[in-house]
Amino acid sequence: MSWLRRLAPWRRSDETPPVPPGWELPLTPLTVDRVAATLSRRGFSFSTDDDGDITGIWDGHRFWLMVTGEQNDVLQVRGVWNRTLSPERRAAARLAVNDWNRDRLWPKVFYRAEDDELAVYAEHSIDLEPGVNDAQLDQTVACGLLTGVQFFGELDRAFPAETAG
Repeated sequence: MSWLRRLAPWRRSDETPPVPPGWELPLTPLTVDRVAATLSRRGFSFSTDDDGDITGIWDGHRFWLMVTGEQNDVLQVRGVWNRTLSPERRAAARLAVNDWNRDRLWPKVFYRAEDDELAVYAEHSIDLEPGVNDAQLDQTVACGLLTGVQFFGELDRAFPAETAG
């Protein structure tokens, strides 16, 4: 089963997503271990970097899953496109980013200069201060990864001549 199908097994135009089981479970604090357990349940490969953040490759793109915030109650799923753009493509990158951010709620997308190139990121952050149950955490992780990959697919179509980096 592809990782995309594991994220959204109901993803067919003729089907409505089921109400996820477990939504009635009590809320418990967000932790890196719980995020790792969510990924493990889906069969994903990942590691932990030197900062303690979870990282992995989804559809060829590097993602980080970070627990952050003053009380470690914010989950951030951040991915970087597996290609870069030359600085001369800044106007086109701005247009692609602005179009996405205008038309969609998430993920927030942006570009920044890195090593004389433009790197493009997708970022989904959610404040989970009240806590989160496993079903909600699973949905949040899936949303961050799936929508990030969708944005990177849009970039692949918008910039077909760029080389993978």
